[in-house]
Amino acid sequence: PLNSINPSDIESIEVLKDADATAIYGARGANGVVLITTKKGKAGAVKFIVLASTTVGTTLNNLDVLQTPQYLAMREEAFANDGIAEYPADAYDVNGTWSQTRNTDWRKELIGNTSYVQNIQATISGGSPETQFLVSGTYRSESTVTPDEGLYRKGMLHSSITHKTSDDKFHLNFSADYASDKNTLPGRDLTRSAYTLAPNAPALYDASGNLNWENGTFENPLAYSQGRYFALTSNLISNALLSYKFYRGFEIKASAGFSNTALAQDKTIPSTVYNPLYQVTSEYAEVLNNNASRRSWIFEPQLNWVGKLGKAEINILAGTTFQSQKQQIYSVYATGFPSDALLGSLSAAHTITVLNDDTSEYRYNAFFGRINVNLDEKYIVNVTGRRDGSSRFGSGNKFANFGAVGIAWIFSKERFLAGENSMLSFGKLRGSYGITGNDQLGDYQYLDTYSVTPNVYNGITGLQPTRLYNPNFGWESNKKLEGAIELGFFRDKVFLSTAVYQNRSSDQLVGIPLPGTTGFSSVQSNLDATVQNMGLEIELRTANIQKNDFKWLTTLNFSKTKNKLLQYPSLEGSVYANTFIIGESIGIQKLYHYTGINAATGTYEFEDVNGDGQITRLDRKVIIDFNPEYYGGLGNNITYKNWSLDFLFQFVKQKAYSGLAYFPAAGIAFNQPVAIENHFPTGTGTGSVQQYTSGNNYDVFAAQDHYTQSDAVIVDASYVRLKSLALAFSIPSAWSKTFSGKVYLQGQNLLTFTKYNGVDPETQSINYLPPLRQITFGLQVAF
Repeated sequence: PLNSINPSDIESIEVLKDADATAIYGARGANGVVLITTKKGKAGAVKFIVLASTTVGTTLNNLDVLQTPQYLAMREEAFANDGIAEYPADAYDVNGTWSQTRNTDWRKELIGNTSYVQNIQATISGGSPETQFLVSGTYRSESTVTPDEGLYRKGMLHSSITHKTSDDKFHLNFSADYASDKNTLPGRDLTRSAYTLAPNAPALYDASGNLNWENGTFENPLAYSQGRYFALTSNLISNALLSYKFYRGFEIKASAGFSNTALAQDKTIPSTVYNPLYQVTSEYAEVLNNNASRRSWIFEPQLNWVGKLGKAEINILAGTTFQSQKQQIYSVYATGFPSDALLGSLSAAHTITVLNDDTSEYRYNAFFGRINVNLDEKYIVNVTGRRDGSSRFGSGNKFANFGAVGIAWIFSKERFLAGENSMLSFGKLRGSYGITGNDQLGDYQYLDTYSVTPNVYNGITGLQPTRLYNPNFGWESNKKLEGAIELGFFRDKVFLSTAVYQNRSSDQLVGIPLPGTTGFSSVQSNLDATVQNMGLEIELRTANIQKNDFKWLTTLNFSKTKNKLLQYPSLEGSVYANTFIIGESIGIQKLYHYTGINAATGTYEFEDVNGDGQITRLDRKVIIDFNPEYYGGLGNNITYKNWSLDFLFQFVKQKAYSGLAYFPAAGIAFNQPVAIENHFPTGTGTGSVQQYTSGNNYDVFAAQDHYTQSDAVIVDASYVRLKSLALAFSIPSAWSKTFSGKVYLQGQNLLTFTKYNGVDPETQSINYLPPLRQITFGLQVAF
């Protein structure tokens, strides 16, 4: 849904996490709620706004790899270590087939281009005191940093209308967002090739501009570009809210929503993606077509009463929810074409296989109520109850009861604290406890299901079982407890919010692995475990300077979380016995303990914990928690007359796998980080690498596999990143009476401070493109 909303059309975003705030949303809010309010028209003359921006992006690069002289030296030493004096015929990089002096930085060639984003938006709004409207349209075009001509193009339309009667009894709010995008960007990530391709590998293209296969000796990483990827997506989201105050505090409401998503994908793999050496014909060309759709609606009638009883203001809400969703998917795989020129016609294929032809429906119903009591604007009690029903569970478990209680005390309004001379301008204590349910999983997971087998016997197509029946499949339960204090000082110029929470999740909906003899890989069930998440969240907002021409605001947020498995009665006998530990985080991994490099063999060594003379999974006893220890952000907004400066620093304290862990054993035909030059037998320190191998030493390969699963490759991946920086200038009203405007320059991911020795501390792996460093220039004009 977020992809269909233009960020410029968003008025505000609110994140709800505690039980009291999310309880009213039922299962839809089991994991929290994000409320997105889009912009609405305002009463007044018709107003036009045009916004245009251009963004350029480049790849972040924090990992240096070997150049050709160092790479060839590594390869030569690897063959010598393996006792191979004459280089094999297929060792093209080192046997003289490829140039021994060519040196290509494949990071620049494959992921080093400049991406461009073009964005233009036009908005018209206005209205009378009773009726307001807003309509905006956006077009966006985006390229990538790889050497491809593909584009991601998207058009969006946002509309809003609000109306109220002159007596303020009837209100109508309607909004709709429609987005259509066309994606021809490559479906393959070239990041790994950019870091591991031999630096003396041949050029990507020959002198005629065709893909270069170097007489069959080169597997060109751009081979996939001979194929075609196309995806067309459309998404409609609409919402309406009607309300009518019909009698002394009574108000009837009805909210309705409708969404429709359609996806059409087409992927072709012609025979030309293969090295000509293999003589692959169009008989092996492939086509994959995928069409999917999802349509859903929701309707919520509500009755609300607001009244007073003495000093207490009472708000009572009752309502019900009706929700329906239908999904369809149809996927076809075709192969055996007489010619690559006919890949656009499925009828030309010799073999057509229907991979998916599925339709699923989901129904959700609920009854809910909420009572809010506000006594003297100081003491607040909120009680919410729900009965939720979901079609995703068996007949005995479709319905469940959930609820929450929240209390708050605004102690700054007490007489002993109130007063003009008090530094404390606002003080609030709040707490909540509640139980929510979760049904966010696939449909029909509790049923016996069958699918059509692709195999044919005597001309007859059969069915094969795909899922086991589980009548006890039921709701996942999440118990949330939270306490918080909010403090405002000096008329809220300094505002501090501190919250402590504890969430306990049980009956998790997971696939329990089964032995292969059952014929099934897993059965959907409720896990007999309790997982606890505890955390501390702090937010500090300060108005450092507030003058007519100069303002400086600062925001700091900090989060620290702790996750652990509280109980799992049958853990020892389960398939998770070697994965989880009672009392530890579920984000842990068990690793080998690295003890150094064997001076005789030159290979990595590890602790044989159980003393059986071999290194197996049973020796993984080092426990590493990969969940971030803490994270947060520091933002500042500084304005001086018509100038404004905004910047945000993001910080994360975490552990991660070293950059070396994502590379194969040093010495085979893949490039390596420069760190591997510190290697046996001359290498020193804990970062020393074992002896090189050309691929013919099994012991080195086995040791490398253990090494990448040991504590030797666990490093500090903490970082501080300048996530965004924006400088804007608002055109003074004195310059023009007919229009106003703003010019801005914005950057993202401009600076990163880290000791991490990999590509990027945020993405870490070399299998994925790291975040782009982007610079945006924009202009906004209103008239």
